[in-house]
Amino acid sequence: MTIGIDKIGFATSPYVLRLEDLATARDTDPEKLSKGLLLKEQSVAPITEDIVTLAATAADDILTDEDKEAIDMVILATESGIDQSKAAAVFVHGLLDIQPFARSFEMKEACYAATAALDYAKLHVEKFPQSKVLVIASDIAKYGIGTPGEPTQGAGAVAMLISHNPRILSFNDDNVAQTRDVMDFWRPNYATTPFVNGIYSTQQYLDSLKTTWAEYQKRTGLALTDFAAVCFHLPYPKLALKGLKKILDKSLSEEKKDQLQYNFDQSILYSQRVGNIYTGSLFLGLLSLLENQPQLKAGDRIALFSYGSGAVSEIFSANLVPGFEQLLDHKRMEKLDQRTVLSVADYERLFYEEVDLDPSGNQVFEPATHQTFALTEIKEHQRTYQKVEK
Repeated sequence: MTIGIDKIGFATSPYVLRLEDLATARDTDPEKLSKGLLLKEQSVAPITEDIVTLAATAADDILTDEDKEAIDMVILATESGIDQSKAAAVFVHGLLDIQPFARSFEMKEACYAATAALDYAKLHVEKFPQSKVLVIASDIAKYGIGTPGEPTQGAGAVAMLISHNPRILSFNDDNVAQTRDVMDFWRPNYATTPFVNGIYSTQQYLDSLKTTWAEYQKRTGLALTDFAAVCFHLPYPKLALKGLKKILDKSLSEEKKDQLQYNFDQSILYSQRVGNIYTGSLFLGLLSLLENQPQLKAGDRIALFSYGSGAVSEIFSANLVPGFEQLLDHKRMEKLDQRTVLSVADYERLFYEEVDLDPSGNQVFEPATHQTFALTEIKEHQRTYQKVEK
């Protein structure tokens, strides 16, 4: 049975900060960000935007009423949870009016969780071929004003509809995962921003890639020559570029190296303008590749490297399905151009804005311009979301 991604959607916040402006405000050379990180912009989320609104918007863009009747599982992967108990997936299930007899739950393992969600979804559809699973990776990356990680912040969600006979990508049964107990990036319950050992995290990412790739090749017998492209987890694109160079085989032809480099360059275009979206970063890279390259064709095999600090990594592959380009949005760059550009002062104001409840646990919010779904109220500590009328 062929199982894979039938539809894919993306959503980000309505505001954007240009990193050249941030560099000026932080008295930093702009090329440290544009060349050192390969980043240009980052999406900034207002207080009315969170993982629920981003996830619902990304999924709403691709789902039909027929899909909502067929979906019997909603999995939301995130490391930006809004509640220690209730899954964000439950809120999304309600906002999208998905049929009631569906499982809805949340998964967490840093930036890796969406890959685990796809593994779970694949097993479910394998057993129940008529079902569809909605997998959403939704996150808001925040490191703090003036911190080393500030330029790699971002916000967004990628929604993927998993089914049999998919129309975009079909998964292969070749997943290889690795777990190692390390503290390279973590956020205790009492902390609003993460703790990061940056150099160590970079080392873990690259070493996990190297060792998992070696094991993947050993188990599958595949080599880079078998792939048209490799997509990476993208905490920032320069790190993924280092990863690509680390696995490039010196025996590869120059033509093959050029192909892999070209497709890598297409895979980072969206991340360069959105920033880090944690669980969704790998799949934003995949979406960017599919929507911006003119070379890929049906049958091409794509490798994907997933990494989540702490740490879990996984390499797997998928093949493009005939007609895949018809399910994509080739005007997404234009949509990114429509975001409202923030000054650094306005960005900082949004960054520090916090929920300010009255003694009874209430607060009303005014949705930001161009939101599709928004947090509109907290009443007696209960979050209320609504679809915003256009």
